[in-house]
Amino acid sequence: MDKRTIRFGSRKSELAVIQTRIVMDAVARAHPELAVELVAMETSGDRNMKPFSEASDKFGIKGLFTQEIEEALRSGAIDVAVHSLKDMPVKTDPELPIVACPKRGDPRDAFILPAGRTSFERGVVGCSSARRRLQLAALLPGVSAAPVRGNVNTRLRKLDDGDFSALVLAAAGLRRLGLGKRISRFFEPCEMVPAPGQGIIACQGRAGGDYYYLDALRDRDTELCGEVERAFSAELGGGCTAPVGAFAEISGREIKIIGFCCSEGGVCSASISGRACEGVKLAVALARKLSGREGA
Repeated sequence: MDKRTIRFGSRKSELAVIQTRIVMDAVARAHPELAVELVAMETSGDRNMKPFSEASDKFGIKGLFTQEIEEALRSGAIDVAVHSLKDMPVKTDPELPIVACPKRGDPRDAFILPAGRTSFERGVVGCSSARRRLQLAALLPGVSAAPVRGNVNTRLRKLDDGDFSALVLAAAGLRRLGLGKRISRFFEPCEMVPAPGQGIIACQGRAGGDYYYLDALRDRDTELCGEVERAFSAELGGGCTAPVGAFAEISGREIKIIGFCCSEGGVCSASISGRACEGVKLAVALARKLSGREGA
């Protein structure tokens, strides 16, 4: 009897494929009666980096790395789409819901020095987002920051070639690529608030589908934290008009949420704690507080 094949859609980048294989391997181990297949594809964001120039991508563009994969999911060409949750728009198509998230990777941002360097020499720090650049300015006053594009290995090559004095990258991506030794220091979430969903792998499916085979990897705390962080971002307009950071952490039945945003009133951050079952409500309240709409 032939095995049922589950097709997992991914971007072609090395990191995206590694993340998708994390999901596939968990499914294969738990369900040997199923066959798993990788379907890697190029997205609009991979083909054209022009929208990510500082002039047009002042605060980050989401969706360019998910569009083609979602179209394949909608058409039935794949069964599950695998994304970095932070790359997904906060307003998703209800016909293509997030159906599972495995245990979160390292949510922190990391500081990387050129190969062979043990100390930071003042210069230009490469940061891929305004969220990082604004928070770095508070942590290292007087240090200039500039956008850096390309995949992780491309950015590291630019660093080692002398284009930058340091980089700020997501720790989870470096670790999944086996590059954790390049990290010089970590920024704790209270220092540099991560992007909503940073370190989380999201499995997206079709509404009404049966995704029982994803139960083997599903982590409920991670799923709730992702939902809470995205609710914070959505309340601030989805991150489309200002840099946004959010990090949620669950301990027992309690949750703590740290939020960061930049608006006309300036850069601000704050935290809130409460019952985990009220995480989304707390995230919305925190977003309203930071945006000056508390009590609205």
